[in-house]
Amino acid sequence: MSSSTGDWPPPRAFWTDTLPEKTAGMTSPYLFKGVVPASAASAAAVLDGFAAIRRAHATGVEITANARVYVGEEERPELVDTVLAADGWPEGGFPAWMQEQVGAERFSLVVNTLESVSPPLAEGLGEFLGALIDGWGVPAGGAELVAFVGNYSGTAFGVHEGYENAFLTHYGPGTKDFYCWPAEEYRKLTGGDAPLCGDYTWLLEHGEHFALEPGDALFLPERVFHVGRQSEFSVSVAIPLYTLPDAAIARAWIAPDLLAALLASDPDTDAGQPSPMQPLTAGPDDLARRLAAVSAAALTVAAQQAPAAAEQHAHQRWHTVLSNGGWQQTENDLARDEAATAFASAALAPGTNVTVRAPYRLMVTGDQAFLRGLEAPADPAVLTPDLVHRLNTGPTPLPDDPQVIAAIRTLGATGGITVTTKPEETE
Repeated sequence: MSSSTGDWPPPRAFWTDTLPEKTAGMTSPYLFKGVVPASAASAAAVLDGFAAIRRAHATGVEITANARVYVGEEERPELVDTVLAADGWPEGGFPAWMQEQVGAERFSLVVNTLESVSPPLAEGLGEFLGALIDGWGVPAGGAELVAFVGNYSGTAFGVHEGYENAFLTHYGPGTKDFYCWPAEEYRKLTGGDAPLCGDYTWLLEHGEHFALEPGDALFLPERVFHVGRQSEFSVSVAIPLYTLPDAAIARAWIAPDLLAALLASDPDTDAGQPSPMQPLTAGPDDLARRLAAVSAAALTVAAQQAPAAAEQHAHQRWHTVLSNGGWQQTENDLARDEAATAFASAALAPGTNVTVRAPYRLMVTGDQAFLRGLEAPADPAVLTPDLVHRLNTGPTPLPDDPQVIAAIRTLGATGGITVTTKPEETE
């Protein structure tokens, strides 16, 4: 089954009506034909992103984006340095170049966090993500771009389960054959949840088959088992939506911060006083009683403070994700760092036109400004709602106001502001 949205990015009605209808309420895979225009994303743009990773490797810059190389279903970490350090490929010659580097006819290259090394893809597919957020909702952990590049006969991880909702976009030039199984059916067929590698051709006839062509987008619901296969070189990009479990967020961020503050034990405080030596003959009971009392007291206060801590965390997470265009927060973001460096060298003067880089968003709340996933101090009397709106919607000239220019300079350190024209260019 297939369908086309007809518009780019897909309109709000697609997310509120079409997608739920075609996917049985976001529970079944569905192929949307011709969704992604070449102007938004392409195989060439993906390879340019990989070239940026190679550039960072050559200059020794630490980045979060990474590449993995597979031959068949075997991950080959020793080949990563080879493909990162080798001379570049000739125009249109990437498949042959990659075959030469890995010493095999069929290969798979997987690139994670592609949005942090490819401004064109972050912007182009950011339009898709922005429409998704507006029409469907916000993934609390943001989204990521994961590229699958090669002529592999099967996904290197074998038939495996996806743990989050995702869209798989395809750019060719070859066709990708994609197979999906509901979790319950997969367990009946295989006897468990483990990934299936090796010869699983017998399983394919029991799966739902989709043929992805350039521009297509496959909706892949959470907890669906799947595998991709192809006979010709092609490039696909997955967009997983990280809707983290509430318990995981509380465990990883809220609870540790709360308890660390409540159980602080500085040596110069009562809580930091050493416990007494324990008589050997008394056993551990007294120690257990003291530890229980301290733990219970901290947990009681933590329960009282939990609503305020959760509100603070949710506020920060919400604005971090939205200001970053919906993309996940990445510590070593190459594109962000390069944009910040370029802005730092720009001369700012009254009349200089600046704007927020797409797909990012400037958000000011209280005395905080959020842009491109980073936080900066803000004076709402300087960063007024009108100025924020104009920066977000297009180039706006800087006023003859040192405070505004200083605020824009501060925001530029996030990599989320760009200069479009200088004063003399508008005269």
